[in-house]
Amino acid sequence: MVQRVTTVAFEGIEARAVDVQVQVAPGLPAFNVVGLPDKAVSEARERVRAALIAAGLALPARRITVNLAPADVPKEGSHYDLPIALGSPRSRVSCRPRSAPIRAARG
Repeated sequence: MVQRVTTVAFEGIEARAVDVQVQVAPGLPAFNVVGLPDKAVSEARERVRAALIAAGLALPARRITVNLAPADVPKEGSHYDLPIALGSPRSRVSCRPRSAPIRAARG
């Protein structure tokens, strides 16, 4: 199951919508970030893991793939951590239809 959270990427003074897609799939445990991330975004895996553990949650021992779309927009900075963290537990827990969808997140 893929969970989507919307955020933005800044290009100068312009903000472009970025779709953060988090998929938890069976396979060897891994955490991959794709979609033209810079070094700070690639390090989000450790920050997200630490934040979820501090909140009493844990990432599953499965293959986690985070896609930052569109792929042609450079993603810089650590403000993608919150959308990734919000999508990670939601992708392994079925949400009730009445639960409020996440419209956009920036952290």
